[in-house]
Amino acid sequence: MSELAGVTSLASNALKQEELFPIREVSRLTGVNPVTLRAWERRYGLIQPTRTDSGHRLYSQADIDAVRSILAWIERGVAVSKVGSILAKSASSRTAPAPAYSEVSGDDWSQWQEQLRSALQHFDEASVARLYGQIFSCYPLPVVFQDILMPVWQELLLRQDDPGQRSEWLMLDAFLRGRCWQRLQLGRDESRQRVLLVALPNHCRELELLVAALLLGSHDIDVTVMGPGTPLTDLALVCERMQPHALVIFSQQPPGDELPRQLTRLALGLQCPLLLAGEGADLAEESLAGSPIACLGSEARLMQRRLQQFLAGHLDT
Repeated sequence: MSELAGVTSLASNALKQEELFPIREVSRLTGVNPVTLRAWERRYGLIQPTRTDSGHRLYSQADIDAVRSILAWIERGVAVSKVGSILAKSASSRTAPAPAYSEVSGDDWSQWQEQLRSALQHFDEASVARLYGQIFSCYPLPVVFQDILMPVWQELLLRQDDPGQRSEWLMLDAFLRGRCWQRLQLGRDESRQRVLLVALPNHCRELELLVAALLLGSHDIDVTVMGPGTPLTDLALVCERMQPHALVIFSQQPPGDELPRQLTRLALGLQCPLLLAGEGADLAEESLAGSPIACLGSEARLMQRRLQQFLAGHLDT
């Protein structure tokens, strides 16, 4: 009993002072059972928790984020044995320096996320709307979506088999889709450069596409979204009629072997540049090197900056 008390005390102190979490808390937060967490560590090296003197695992917030990323790729159909190389390649592509506001403590974000989870658990849409407004009053749009709201959305999506989780996810998904469409419509300005954003079929959910549109837009770029399911074979005709300054293809899935050839054929039939954005862009960048397709990546601030540079003629494919 004394050893158990010592471990509990150590875990508590670590949690407070070093933001480390025992395995049972990580299991509660992510929905992954301890046996699976240990297997991901031992067999695949996907997470590397620290150890107490007595050998008990303690996980950082970065470890928890890694677990959620692993779950996201598995949910997209990727075998767990391949997730490690995907995460490494995705991380290595995110080399741009982050702006000063990224130094805001993740603790602040987690507090907002806890309030949002509580509102969703009570199916209190009024509180969700109030929190949404409060969060926007505190942070820039990239932080609001990429660092605060979308992680909660992804967490609920991955835990839909748990009682009540699917209904909570449906409420948050519907709410955010409505607010995203509203922001896109209110931000319309025909004087700006027009970019058409289209998802590869079955490569993302509608909310992910709408959030990408908000993240890509800026004071000189107006983003028009075509909903998920638009066939690649229609895009040359669509662009001929709409005449956008660029076509951005969005993908959250690992690229298939045929994707580089498909996109290259599409690019040759367009009168505007073709770009690729999302997690798929991070993973396809190497295979598209030397092609006419530019990769914008998936990190919010980097995507927008690369798009601006490309439209200004300062970024090569």
